[in-house]
Amino acid sequence: MAKNSYFYALGRRKSATARVRLTSGKGTITVNSKPAEEYFADSKYLLGKLQEPFTVLDLTGKFNVSVVVSGGGHIGQVEAIRLGIAKALVVLNEDYKSTLKRAELLSRDSREKERKKFGLKGARKQRQFTKR
Repeated sequence: MAKNSYFYALGRRKSATARVRLTSGKGTITVNSKPAEEYFADSKYLLGKLQEPFTVLDLTGKFNVSVVVSGGGHIGQVEAIRLGIAKALVVLNEDYKSTLKRAELLSRDSREKERKKFGLKGARKQRQFTKR
């Protein structure tokens, strides 16, 4: 890998979009120019989910990750970042694809929020029916 080179991928989940850059390094993860531990300070579980693609491939601590993420909540953002990291690793080495696919880290969760319809209280909730 040449100096200043990186591998880029885009990850999405619900309304969150993560643009991920992978460079060789010591394993630091930066989210919106903050350390991931600071950005996702409320949950150790979310930090563990960020490391999943690396632990599956035994590459923990070999790559620095720089992420710009927008939209959604913390869980949607973490899952978008996780997908972006997995896709960037496939760009780095095509051989990782089968392992990541078996671990279900390369599939995009396409579920989105359903829009509210007019005349209803929400996407599907209706007003209470009165018989008399």
